[in-house]
Amino acid sequence: MVTGSSQQTLEMPVLTQEQPDNLSGEEQQDWPMQSSPGGRRDPLWAKNSDLAGPDAMPAEIYQIYMLISYTSGNLVMSDMVKFPYFYRTVPSELRLCAGIVKLLKHFGWTWVGIIASSDENSMRAVQVLREGIEQSGGCIEFIETFSHSKSLLLQNLGNISEIIHKSSAKVIILYCNKDHTEAIRHTPIWDAPGKIWIITTEWEFLISSYYVDTKNTLAFTVGKKLIPNFHKFVREVNPALLPSDSFTELWWKDLCNNECPKSIQRSCSSDETSNYILHCNIINSGDSYNIYNAVYALVYALHDMITSGSGSITLWSGESESLLGFQPWKLHHYLKNLHFKNVLGEELFFDENGDLAIGYDIVSNVLLPDGTQINEIVGSYNSYALPEQEFTMNEKTIMWNSTFAEVILNPQTLPESRCSPSCRPGFRKLIREGDPVCCYDCISCPEGEFSNQTDVDVCMKCPENQWPNQNRDACIPKVITFLTYEEPLGITLTFICILLILINTVILGIFIHYKDTPIVKANNQELSYILLISIMLCFLCSLIFISHPDKVTCVLRQTAFVISFSIALSSVLAKTINVFMAFHAIKPGSKLRKWMGSRVSVSIVLFCSLIQTVLCLVWLFTAPPFPYLNMKTEIGTIIIECNEGSIVAFYCVLGYLGFLAGVSFIVAFLARNLPDSFNEAKYITFSMLVFCSVWVSFIPTYLSTKGKYMVAVEIFAILASSAGLLGCIFFPKCYIILLRPERNSRKCLSKN
Repeated sequence: MVTGSSQQTLEMPVLTQEQPDNLSGEEQQDWPMQSSPGGRRDPLWAKNSDLAGPDAMPAEIYQIYMLISYTSGNLVMSDMVKFPYFYRTVPSELRLCAGIVKLLKHFGWTWVGIIASSDENSMRAVQVLREGIEQSGGCIEFIETFSHSKSLLLQNLGNISEIIHKSSAKVIILYCNKDHTEAIRHTPIWDAPGKIWIITTEWEFLISSYYVDTKNTLAFTVGKKLIPNFHKFVREVNPALLPSDSFTELWWKDLCNNECPKSIQRSCSSDETSNYILHCNIINSGDSYNIYNAVYALVYALHDMITSGSGSITLWSGESESLLGFQPWKLHHYLKNLHFKNVLGEELFFDENGDLAIGYDIVSNVLLPDGTQINEIVGSYNSYALPEQEFTMNEKTIMWNSTFAEVILNPQTLPESRCSPSCRPGFRKLIREGDPVCCYDCISCPEGEFSNQTDVDVCMKCPENQWPNQNRDACIPKVITFLTYEEPLGITLTFICILLILINTVILGIFIHYKDTPIVKANNQELSYILLISIMLCFLCSLIFISHPDKVTCVLRQTAFVISFSIALSSVLAKTINVFMAFHAIKPGSKLRKWMGSRVSVSIVLFCSLIQTVLCLVWLFTAPPFPYLNMKTEIGTIIIECNEGSIVAFYCVLGYLGFLAGVSFIVAFLARNLPDSFNEAKYITFSMLVFCSVWVSFIPTYLSTKGKYMVAVEIFAILASSAGLLGCIFFPKCYIILLRPERNSRKCLSKN
């Protein structure tokens, strides 16, 4: 059972006289019955063969003879179409490659090197491994192979050793078969410091080699269990009972070797040598357990076939020939559907590819305080297990050597193998042009984006109501802003507004107090009062713009202002028309006398204001203003503002104000040369110039500002234009009333 060959199989030749048609695509022909070493024609016997792959023996052999291998993990042999009768009690190397990829991903090792022998099977496995590493986001710095030829082997390994020393990859994967073990062990490839070696299952003995005892190695070994009484059997083997078996004699001598586990080591006489031939490790390896399972699989399959009464099988009742007189191809059905528990309680079955459903142990070398070196199982990989149990790893049991200083200083960290340093949260990877994807620069996430994980390819956008923090590794709520009474800008505008209201109130009080004086009477008292009150309302409307916008304030902001300002402009227009008509009405025979009086002036104000009111009602019933959360204008800020609803309606009401101002300006301009005592044309003209200047400059300023400053600009335009009307029309009159009372007389007015 214990052997050093690269592949061992249990063979069962198929009898030709009842060979089914589906065994081969060729014509049926007579195949000779294989003979056992003793010369007997047994249809069922064990054979050791040095098969590294399907090319080592004609493919027809695998298509005809039923084989159970206990060492070969060859990828090609999983093809049940080409090799329908090939079974094995070891996992396919496809699963070995998957386990290595899982290990790399677990530790975050994305930058590795691969060394492999140049045989076909290793090259095929390396290609699968490469695809798996790249699909999982890893990169391979180099893939180096060495030849089968002994003359080239040392030269190849010398070049490979130099590459390893210069490599920035900390993890090296060694993938080859046992044919090269002795040569590899004695080469300088192990001398490169700071490297972690991942070794395939064929190399499990190498961990305990003194050439690599100071290196960090992680080896994949076929999952094994201690076979009951096996060590006792090994210890009790007596070569004297088998004088013709030279292998047993060598084995017996080697049990003296100190490398052997104490459980099977024996006391030896001084004349016995202890040549190291590896079998001590093999005894304790997965091979023994694989052979054990292979034999039991065959036994259980035979038992199932016998108990099912298949063919002409009869129970044991005499000579052994009658028991073994069956067609071996019939056994295929029972092996394929085999499901049993061995004596160790492990549940075993063959999968759809003929592979035994077992996994791998991940073994690392551990140096104990007393200097003893042992192989410690630090993890496992079993693709047949439940997803949460498929890959396990206990990092705490791994003893990283002193070359990994960061791990020694901080046991919570793990060795890294990366082409580029990890990009911390708040950054993303930028692949360098022409380099592998694992080689990149770290750049900060763009504005408005964040990353809360390491090594992200693309930063994520925050939700609309959130914004990245300063480190751009998390999202925080955006700052909510609007113009308030508490901030300096709001306080300043409020103060100006209240001051103008007080001034307006004082002027109104002066006009009421001096209502009987000539200058007040000469300027149409009713229109003056309406104008002063409407200007005061404009000042008050500006206060609605300062506060948290809601449905009510958004509607009142624009409608209250435009209606109040329409009344003010209508009053100015009425005063201008009144002055113009008053001058022409004094001419003899003028028909304008009947249009003079306060009723006409008030009618003009009402009519012009009514038009604006209708426009506002249409606006409110179609698309009224509403509160709006502006999250795009200012970075990291939510501006609570009023959306105008219908832009067309908004510009219509503003356009109407411009129309009233324009008409007032034209009429006032035409009346500019009338006698000063009877008209206010020059003051109205100047006030309209101020109004137009304010609102013309308002438009570009409003469009160029953002956030709450847009509201501040609008408030300033309202205050400035209203103050322009107040100052240009009423300040001159107050000056005369208060400071030049001598000019406030009928005589002075008559003289002018």
